[in-house]
Parts: sequence; C-alpha cells; structure tokens
Amino acid sequence: MTLEYLQNYWWLLIAILGALLVFLLFVQGGQSMLLGTSPVRRDLIINSMGRKWELTFTTLVTFGGAFFASFPLFYSTSFGGAYWLWVLILFSFIVQAVSYEFRKKQGNVYGTKTYDIFLFINGCVGCILLGVAVAMFFFGAQFTVTRTNLLDSGSPVISQWVSSHGFEAIFNWRNLVLGFAVLFLARMQAAIYMMNNITDDPKFFANLKRKAFINGAVFVVFFLWFLGILLTAWGYTVIPDAFGTQTVEITPYKYFYNFCEVWQAGIMLLLGVALVLYGWARSCFAKKYTQGIWFTGSGTFLVVVSLFCVAGFNNTPFYPSLIDPASSLTIRNASSSEFTLTAMSYVSIVIPFVLAYIAYVWYSMDKKKLTPGELETTSHKY
Repeated sequence: MTLEYLQNYWWLLIAILGALLVFLLFVQGGQSMLLGTSPVRRDLIINSMGRKWELTFTTLVTFGGAFFASFPLFYSTSFGGAYWLWVLILFSFIVQAVSYEFRKKQGNVYGTKTYDIFLFINGCVGCILLGVAVAMFFFGAQFTVTRTNLLDSGSPVISQWVSSHGFEAIFNWRNLVLGFAVLFLARMQAAIYMMNNITDDPKFFANLKRKAFINGAVFVVFFLWFLGILLTAWGYTVIPDAFGTQTVEITPYKYFYNFCEVWQAGIMLLLGVALVLYGWARSCFAKKYTQGIWFTGSGTFLVVVSLFCVAGFNNTPFYPSLIDPASSLTIRNASSSEFTLTAMSYVSIVIPFVLAYIAYVWYSMDKKKLTPGELETTSHKY
C-alpha cells in the first residue's frame, strides 16, 4: 500500500462517515419541530428521536477523530483556527446531550420546556453550522499555513486565521445556502422517519406527511441553488512537479469538471438525487407509505459521498485558502505519515462490524413501533 493509496483510502472513509452523519441529522431535524406542538406530540417526537440521538453524536465524534488521525493539518487548521464556528457547534451538541439526560428527571429545576428549547436550538443551529463547515470544503476559508513556523520557538503555530476566527464563514451567504439545505433535508427526513416509527395516530401521520412535503420542497430549492453555485464556481487545481513542490492554479467550473472526470462521483450524485426525490415524493403522495426513509437516507448517503469525492480527489484542495492559494490543504499535504495511515488502516477493518452492530441496534429499537399509549405505560422515556 503506497502513501497515495492510503491517502485516497482514508479520504473515502472520511466521506463515508460524513455521509452517515448527514443522514443521521434527521434527529436534529425532528428536534427543530418541537416548538408550537402539543405536549403529547412533543413527547412523541422527542422519544422517537431519543432512540437515535446517541448514534448521531457518536458519528460526529468519530468523524472528528478520523479527521484528526488521518489529516491532522486540517484538524489543527480548522478546529484551532475557526474555533468560534466549532465552539458553537460543540455547544449545541452539549446542550442536546444534557437535555435528553435531564428532561424527565425528577427534581428538574429548569422545567421540561427549557430543555425542549435546548433541543430546538441544537436542531436548527447544529444543522446549519455543520452545513457551513462542509461548504468551506468548496468555497474556502481565510487562513494561511507556514510550516517553517515550527522552528520559531516563540510562536510555533503552523496555521494562522483571520481575526474573526470562523465568524466570517457563518455569514458567508454561499455557506449558508448549504447550511439551510442541510437543515430542511434533516427536517424532511425526520418527518419521513417518524411516519415509519410512530403508529396509531392518523392525525399526526397526516401532519407529518404535510411537514415532509413542505420541508422537502424547500430543501429542493436550496439544494438546487447550492448545486448551481458549485457547478459554476471556480476552484483550485494543484499541479505537482518533479521536485516535489506544487503549483496552485485557479480553474473555472472546477467542480463541474471534477464530476465529469471522477465519473463515479457524478453517477453517485445522480443516483442519490433520484433516490431522495423518489422517497420524498412517494411518502408525500402515496396514501400511506412508510418506507421512504430508506430511499431518502440511501440517496443522502450517496450524494454526500459524491460531494466529498469531488472536494478532495482529482488534484483538488479539500480546504482552499482564500488568502494564500498555496496554503490550501489537499489530501497529499495534510495527511498523516505513511506509518500512521498504515497502522490505522488495519484498525479500520473493524468498521464493517461496527456498522453491522449499529444496524442490529437500529433494528432492535425500531422493531416495536412507538405509539401514544406506550408513552403512558413505559418507565423509560425522554
């Protein structure tokens, strides 16, 4: 296994983990629907999402850990530089964990409504800001990388960020387009998932179908907007030479050409979009269809993997620098050593077993559907 092969392998694993995370964000999408609902339906939503929130949280942590181990220069540059963006994301997920733990605890001095607001904040803020963070893979960030700074004993910091440290990314309108696309995708998938997970409440089922239609329509608008921006945007192309150095050139329509040249990514994008639209349309217009989550979820997975592929492959920097193009991070200059990547590759063999375990736990939890009556009799509820 050559270093280049290992770098490609680990970027593909990062893409898979990122795709799983975006799919599992339907938990956050459900939480964003809490305000303005009746107490009974609010409890139904929270207990339906509560069965899966730990999977989302664990996937987020695993995604960050895998990035740290395989591409540490990105980890130090982004997490250490754009820390206001990541602090806000982390805070929203911390209040989520606290809310699920203490919402129904006896002696809860803050009241369940306070924790419901926390869950709502995580549902909205978490989705939008994670979308912003991913959009930076395409639209760039304001940082520089100077490796010789390691020799400076006074300030051995490789990466330097602009003074706003991530705030500027949050208010970049192109990043927000993807952020809102992720939010409405999560809300659409939450409604479709609950159509499968909650039974014995026809009125709530009809309400979920309406929410799936509205949020799905808004998602399609934002996603097509993002796709139009992406396919017409300029990007960087890295051109290595025989001496091991690299030249970075601006390339018009860079990601359009990437979809054409990395044709597997283009096929995954088209197939994923078709699956999402099929699952959404059938869930909304069939009389009673409850299996749409498997189509929208599979389609979401394929689309996100395809986006990661065009962000990192084909001599493309996956973290472009808007200040100094030569500082842009690629899977070649930001990766760990060959020894580290090789050692971790053997560890990654256990990933299929972990995924099989998650699938088994999912099946076990969803084998018995959630009903309003169950909430009145069960001793364990969020």
